[in-house]
Amino acid sequence: MLIEIDFRDKRPIYEQISDKMSELILRGIIEANEALPSVRSLAMDLSINPNTIQKAYDNLEQRGLCYSVAGRGRFASGISEVIPEMKSEFWKEFDELLQKALQLGITEKELMEHLKKDEEK
Repeated sequence: MLIEIDFRDKRPIYEQISDKMSELILRGIIEANEALPSVRSLAMDLSINPNTIQKAYDNLEQRGLCYSVAGRGRFASGISEVIPEMKSEFWKEFDELLQKALQLGITEKELMEHLKKDEEK
């Protein structure tokens, strides 16, 4: 599996796992309806507590990135089902940040310069 834990990262381990699995699903590396590694096997591979993996998988399921089948395990959701909702959530957060920027007096010119600077990276 393509997951590495950074023990210096301030984020909880379950969050790191959830974020990485999310990335793998959204990039299509883990395809729609593909089985995710079992809690036990991933815990052994990463040498961490199975409860941590369970928490990461629960987080993925809450976000709609995977689903459970009783007695069979967890499977990746299709990104075509998940992306529209995630984009909607992104735009909502973006609008809130834009409002905050306007309250702080950040101009449209400053915003555009910052966006262009990030594109160059």
